[in-house]
Amino acid sequence: MNSTLRSRCAKAIGAGALSVTLLSAGTVGAFAASPSAAAPNPSTTGSAKPHTTSTAKPHTTDTAKPTKTGSASRSPMAAVSITARVNKSQVKAGQSVTFTGRTKGVKVGTKVILLHLHNGKWTALKSSTALKNGSSYSLTTKLNTKGKEQIRVMAGKVVSPTITVMVK
Repeated sequence: MNSTLRSRCAKAIGAGALSVTLLSAGTVGAFAASPSAAAPNPSTTGSAKPHTTSTAKPHTTDTAKPTKTGSASRSPMAAVSITARVNKSQVKAGQSVTFTGRTKGVKVGTKVILLHLHNGKWTALKSSTALKNGSSYSLTTKLNTKGKEQIRVMAGKVVSPTITVMVK
C-alpha cells in the first residue's frame, strides 16, 4: 500500500514538472514571436537599472527532473525555413537561370514560387513548382530586364533570403 502511494506521488510530481516545463517553453516561444519582444520599449531604454534587495534563492522540494521532449524546447517560428541557390550570378538578358534549395517545416506538395522586386514590391514571376519529397525544389526562369534583379523564393508563407542576379 505504501509503495503504491509513493509511486502515485512520484508520477504526480513528474507530471507537474513536465507541465511546468512545457508551459514555460510555450511562454518563451510566444514571447520571442511577439512583435513587442523585438522592439525595445522607449520608456525602459534609460540607463537606470532596477534595484533588488532580496538575496534569498527560491526553495524547491521537487527532486524529479523533467525529460527533454524535443518539441517543447524549440520555438515554432524557428522550425520553418527555406534556402535558395542560383546556378549563375551573372547572365545575359533572356538567358535561363535555375534556383534550387530545400525547406524545413514546409509540407511536401506546397507550391513554390519565384518573387522579384519590381518598383518596390515583391511580384511573382511565371515560374512555380510543387515541393518534392525530401523538401527540395528546382525552379527555372528567364530574366529579360537588364540590371540587378533581386529574387527570392516563397513556399507557403515562408520566404528565402534575397538573391541578387546581374543581368547584362
